[in-house]
Amino acid sequence: MKICVLPGDGIGPEIMAEAVRVLKALDLKLDMEEALLGGCAIDAAKDPFPEATQKLAKEADAVLLGAVGGPQWDNNPRELRPERGLLRIRKDLGLFANLRPAILYPELANASTLKPEVVAGLDILIVRELTGDIYFGQPRGVEVREVDGLKQRYGFNTMHYTESEIRRIVRVAFDAARKRHRKVCSVDKMNVLECTQLWRDVATETAKEYPDVELSHMLVDNAAMQLVKNPKQFDVMVTGNMFGDILSDEASMLTGSIGMLPSASLDANNKGLYEPSHGSAPDIAGKGVANPLATILSAAMMLRYTFGNEAAAQRIEVAVKKVLAQGLRTGDIYEPGTTRVGTREMGDAVLAAL
Repeated sequence: MKICVLPGDGIGPEIMAEAVRVLKALDLKLDMEEALLGGCAIDAAKDPFPEATQKLAKEADAVLLGAVGGPQWDNNPRELRPERGLLRIRKDLGLFANLRPAILYPELANASTLKPEVVAGLDILIVRELTGDIYFGQPRGVEVREVDGLKQRYGFNTMHYTESEIRRIVRVAFDAARKRHRKVCSVDKMNVLECTQLWRDVATETAKEYPDVELSHMLVDNAAMQLVKNPKQFDVMVTGNMFGDILSDEASMLTGSIGMLPSASLDANNKGLYEPSHGSAPDIAGKGVANPLATILSAAMMLRYTFGNEAAAQRIEVAVKKVLAQGLRTGDIYEPGTTRVGTREMGDAVLAAL
C-alpha cells in the first residue's frame, strides 16, 4: 500500500507525524513517502503543486495530507498561493467526492456551542462535489470594464454543472446512505440559480435507482439554519462544491471542534486524498499544542475507503474513543475536569490505546 504523505504548512507537519506513528504501529505493509504541497512547496520549488509531487501522488494508492496555507503567502499572485496546490491536486487526481463526517463523541457534548440535547448523538455525513461548480468554472477573473458609463474593476466567476457530474456525486450519497439510515437530503438554491435547478432535477431522477432510500430537498439557506436548529434530522447531505464547503465547516462546529473531524476525497475507483477538515492554524504552529485526532481519524478513513481494511480502521477509531473517555484533551476541546495534553502526548495516548 503506497501512500503519498504531504505534511504541508503550519501545524501540518506536527499532526502528520502523529498519524504516521499510528499507521506504523498497526504493523501493515505500508510504503510511505513524503512530498511538498502548499506554501512549503512554493518556498522550495516556486510551485504549490510541484511536478515531483504530482508524480508521486499519481503513483500512490492514497494521499494523506496535513494542511496548507499561511499568512506569509496571502499577498502572492493567486496561482502562487498554497490553496491553489490543494485545488490542483484534487482536479489532477479526479477527486470529485468529498466525504465529511460530523460525529459528536459523547465525551465532547459540552464542547459544542449548542445545547447538549440538540447535538447529543449527532452523526451526519456531508457529501460535497469537489471538482466543479464556481470554484473551477470559466470564465473567471478581475478586469477593468465600462459599466454604467464608468470604467471600474469587474470581478466575475461562473457556476456550472453537467448532468453527469451531478449524477455521479448524488449516487455516492445514495450509496453511503444505504450503509447508514437510508436518508439523503440534497441541498441547492433552485429558486434563484438555474444551475441548481438542474441539480434538483437530476437528484430526483437518480433517486428512482434507489427506491429504498428517502430523498428530500432543501434550499441552502434553510439547510444552514436547520443545521443549527435541528441537526439530527439529517443523515446524508449532498450538495455542490461551494455550498458544501460552507455547510461542512458549519456542521463541524456542532461537534465542538473542527480539530476532531476527518475527511476523504475520492475518485471513481476509491483512490483518495485524506485530510483533517481544519486548516493550518499558523497561530499555534510549532507550539506542540495542535489536535492530531482529525488527522489520525483521516488515516482510519484511508484504511477503510481506499484499502478496504475495516478492522484496522476500527482499531484506530476505538483507540481515539478510549483516549477521549480517559479525559485527555488538547486545548481546542479542553474543559474543566479534563487533562490538557499536547500534540505528541495525544499521539502517545492513541498508540497506547491501540
